[in-house]
Amino acid sequence: MDNKPDKLQVGERVFDWLLLLFSGAVFYHAYQITGFSSINSAGAFPIGLSLILIASSIAVLAGHRRKQRPDTQGALDEFKAFLRQHFPFNVLVFSALAVAYLIAIEPASFFLSTFVFLVLAMIFLRRGKAVTSLLTATGAIAVIYVLFTVVFRVYLP
Repeated sequence: MDNKPDKLQVGERVFDWLLLLFSGAVFYHAYQITGFSSINSAGAFPIGLSLILIASSIAVLAGHRRKQRPDTQGALDEFKAFLRQHFPFNVLVFSALAVAYLIAIEPASFFLSTFVFLVLAMIFLRRGKAVTSLLTATGAIAVIYVLFTVVFRVYLP
């Protein structure tokens, strides 16, 4: 009983190569820690993990060589199918909101930017319902304020 698909998912082979590239970068940075002077040096554990990553990436690439390519007409069609499958509109909008939130934290303060992010995200994800989104965000900000500012005495920018 073999449930493995015979075809690759769109973008899967590119992801496999990116994973191998990332694993190589991890190895490079692990080696930069102190090199590999002995088995108990500071860089030995990260180097070992990066070698496991590289071996796993190579095994995945080798396993995917036997699979058929997805039903697409060339690289551009596969790229478009990948975007449709993995980046639907909701994901793109929420990601844009998250990036805007991260950019806004410093100039607008943590509390204001978090409040605006929560309200906009809830309104978008719940398809409206602005009043409940405002109330929920206000409650969340109040809890965050009490916990971090009053109880834990942590400065939030």
